[in-house]
Amino acid sequence: MRELIQASCTAASHALETFLADDGNFAAIENIARLIARRFDCGGKVIVFGNGGSMCDAMHFAEELTGRFRRDRKALPAIALSDPSHITCVGNDYGFEQVFARGVEAYAVAEDVVLGISTSGNSPNVIRALETARELGCHTVALLGRDGGRLAGSCEFQIIVLGEHSDRIQELHTLILHIIIECVERLLFADASGDIRP
Repeated sequence: MRELIQASCTAASHALETFLADDGNFAAIENIARLIARRFDCGGKVIVFGNGGSMCDAMHFAEELTGRFRRDRKALPAIALSDPSHITCVGNDYGFEQVFARGVEAYAVAEDVVLGISTSGNSPNVIRALETARELGCHTVALLGRDGGRLAGSCEFQIIVLGEHSDRIQELHTLILHIIIECVERLLFADASGDIRP
């Protein structure tokens, strides 16, 4: 059992090292954070979604924007498309491929940031929702895994976490989302000393 635990920790460390070796990932995180901060500053919002563990990541990201991350500050408008009644209604009446697209259609306006999370890059409902976002004139962002799948290259900004296993990819997606929030808070609320003000 100890060997399994050590191997899992080593695999997680290797995934992080691989991610850190690509400077393009740092630039992408900064660009996404600056985009989100700019849209918040102009009265826009973020809409985020994914399936399974990626939905949990979406909910986690949204609640730390609307609620609290590390410091007290103004609530920020973020919506995770995770309402079970919406998902089951749309899934039943229109098909599962439409569950996020209908939410984007309902909530998004031009210039909002729409963020899709998919460890494979091939989730049909995430693909369709990002297509809807583009049709509405929204900014599109994708957090992906493996080779990026069908979503690779389709969004304004993307980060692809290389790896074969969804758990390692999701762990890095969580890290990326936390860093984005940290950067957004710094951009919007930091005083001259760098401290976050309410």
